[in-house]
Amino acid sequence: MKNSSQTSAQFPNIDEKISVSKSLSLGAQHVLAMDLYIVPIILAGLLSLSVADTSSLIQMTFVVAGLATMIQAGNLLKLPVMQGPSYIPIGAIAAIGKTLGMGAVYGALIPVAIMVALLGKPLNLFSKIVRKFVPPIVGGTVIIVVGISLLPVAFNGIYHTDAPQQNMVIALVSMVSLCSFILLGCFVKTLHWLRLTSVLGAIAIGTAVATFYGMSDFSSVANASWFQLPTLLPFGELVFDPLAIVTLAFVALIVLVETTGTWCAVSAVTGVALEDERLNRGATGEAAGHFVCALLGGSPVTGYSTNAGIIAVTGVASRRAIIAGGAILLVLGLVPKLTSLIASVPHAVIAGIFAVICVVIAMNGFRVIQHIQLNERNMLVVGLPIMLALGAVLMPRELVYALPEMVGYLVNSGIAIGALAAVILNFVLPNEDVANVNASEPAQSESH
Repeated sequence: MKNSSQTSAQFPNIDEKISVSKSLSLGAQHVLAMDLYIVPIILAGLLSLSVADTSSLIQMTFVVAGLATMIQAGNLLKLPVMQGPSYIPIGAIAAIGKTLGMGAVYGALIPVAIMVALLGKPLNLFSKIVRKFVPPIVGGTVIIVVGISLLPVAFNGIYHTDAPQQNMVIALVSMVSLCSFILLGCFVKTLHWLRLTSVLGAIAIGTAVATFYGMSDFSSVANASWFQLPTLLPFGELVFDPLAIVTLAFVALIVLVETTGTWCAVSAVTGVALEDERLNRGATGEAAGHFVCALLGGSPVTGYSTNAGIIAVTGVASRRAIIAGGAILLVLGLVPKLTSLIASVPHAVIAGIFAVICVVIAMNGFRVIQHIQLNERNMLVVGLPIMLALGAVLMPRELVYALPEMVGYLVNSGIAIGALAAVILNFVLPNEDVANVNASEPAQSESH
């Protein structure tokens, strides 16, 4: 972990007091890079929800993500981390929702929230678990896994469509625009503002190119309503089913491993140390997100890894921008017309920008492990999780569905597979220093 004393000299300041307009501009870029609507859309399809329920699921996901972001960044974790829906629980939620109903999903989140909260505060166990199982070599590897695992998702959004050639052009223009804005903002002092607005600028240019190809459709914006308040328990009464609780508790622990990797990525970008108190508050913040989700509906949220890349791209890590992003998410959840506007940005544009962000995230992981000696043992600790994560991401869906249910939940996320592999390998593979000591003990006993 980095020493926080380095922050002011080498890293952006997470407590920088930026203006409201700058906070909103940067917060909007974090929101636009998140693709929040994809997870609830996938869930709605798996659960065969009605149009009205699908709309509610998307809307509440934005509301829950907004509230959870403001809670985490403002009061608990106090790092510039946005909260958004994770892909990991999709399989579990779909399985429980189909058999027991969505009431059982949200009912299970209540005891799960209590469990996760207790790991953080007041028991302070989460930091001890992280210190034991997530040293810098594991943290750096998880960051690399996050970036590399998400790259195929970005490219699938470009290639697997009805018009891959046009999508490739749109994505390439978006990528080049983003990289150009970053470089101009870094090397030309008078154009520093370009770096701060690089994501928004790339989205605007990419969308313009998509419109030229006739691949932009904003008709849904006109049909969406302007304002809609959330309702408590939109999917009916809560059901506390033991099997659903155990299943989602297991999934929540996996998500905690994933989000710890996200926090490590943000720590690497900002130079802020992940001290025990911050880790434990972060676990309690995750629990707060689960609790809000149980009451309002939507998809369970966790720390979003893409935002570390946005921070590295813009050079601004102020928590005010993240809190502003949370407020924007909350407003979007209350104004369906704005949610429709974000959902209407051509997917190829987001995919192209997302690919660049994934590279930035992975490079920050390499920065964390750059001072670690890559002997044979450490190369396996770093390399095998990357291989296993890519194997999970690229596994054909029919094979995933044929796996046992619990294994299927894991394989649905390459990040979870890679993170768990890094933790396990670092724990079970003998350290070279320990091996040398053990090997020398017989010789020492003979000399006596």
